Amino acid sequence: MKKVVLLISLFFASFVNAGDAEIGKSKSALCSTCHGPDGNSSNPVWPTLAGQHEAYTARQLELFKNGERKGTVMAGMVAGLSSKDMEDLGAYYASQKTKLASANKNLIDAGKAVYQGGNEKMNIPACMACHGIDGKGNPLSGYPSVAGQHAAYNEQRLKAFRAGETVANPDDVNGNIMASVAKYLSDEEIKAVASYMQGLYTK
Repeated sequence: MKKVVLLISLFFASFVNAGDAEIGKSKSALCSTCHGPDGNSSNPVWPTLAGQHEAYTARQLELFKNGERKGTVMAGMVAGLSSKDMEDLGAYYASQKTKLASANKNLIDAGKAVYQGGNEKMNIPACMACHGIDGKGNPLSGYPSVAGQHAAYNEQRLKAFRAGETVANPDDVNGNIMASVAKYLSDEEIKAVASYMQGLYTK
């Protein structure tokens, strides 16, 4: 009985703690300078936030604030944000739509091979195992949506993970998943799969 009560409490807590998209919009003015007014950034090295899972965005803001995720610019941007601010911003960007982008047609086959099949010889799992075949991720496990994300940003992040950067999420306390996945990716594989993810469309 206690377990049932606990589950019900957690269920309703998830709604109580959810951010408010309208309030988030009013707090997003500073963010829009780099990420665009609707979360679609115009600079490909800055991530698009539109359509990203609410909890994931809020989590990344918290990681920047506590220093677990490094980012000189972002550290200053989040310094004054409360947990509620982060939830509201997460809710706002989750409510926005990712603008369509396309993959480099010369890299689609190579990118698809890595994304859907990984590389068994190098013990690299398929990206879709965590991020889904459509690139929408898994919000409960903390795996972000990668569909439509800028290829340049994807490439930058994959190279950082390959170099050993770790970022924890609910299903990966030590943050080693992406570091271990990217460890053996070549520059060519990273470029191809980064472009392929840019071409995955959310609907």
